[in-house]
Amino acid sequence: MKMLLFLFALLPLGRLVWLGMSDGLGANPIEFITRSTGTWALVLLCITLTMTPLRLITGSTFWIKQRRMLGLFCFLYASLHFLIWLALDQGFDLDAMLHDVVKRPFITMGFLSYLLLVPLALTSSHWAQKKLGRRWALLHRLIYFIVGTVILHYWWHKAGKNDVNIVEIYATILALLLLCRIPSIKTKVQSLFR
Repeated sequence: MKMLLFLFALLPLGRLVWLGMSDGLGANPIEFITRSTGTWALVLLCITLTMTPLRLITGSTFWIKQRRMLGLFCFLYASLHFLIWLALDQGFDLDAMLHDVVKRPFITMGFLSYLLLVPLALTSSHWAQKKLGRRWALLHRLIYFIVGTVILHYWWHKAGKNDVNIVEIYATILALLLLCRIPSIKTKVQSLFR
């Protein structure tokens, strides 16, 4: 099962490579790749946050053991999303990048989201978990704040195009996944399935 999740998480990247090699990225390849990597970062964030409710429902720790791998894939796609914007959209021009971050709120939220994901990815190992002790859990609670910044990033991007329906779906899914972590709701979910 772990290998299937691994292959599933690699599939979008493989698809992008295949489309790139077969000239299938459309009229605006930069926009296509940027959207695709951003979407998959968000999808993998949702899937990563689904692991805790699945553990509550099934009672199996298998799901929790997949969380780190899925979180790192989320970070991979977020990194590609950021690097495409930095390299292909901004041409590594730091002045243009900073101007874009300050001028456009959706870029500000995307930039903040990525910056906050970096320490989570860097401390995802067992070694970091042992080294940081209790501080590791506190640091990794940042993911709940990141959910908000990611949704704002996506919302403001889509709001400029009057196309927020898909954002509302993701926001609802993420809100439900976060609600499952509230102790009273968590207890009710566990009692329903056991």
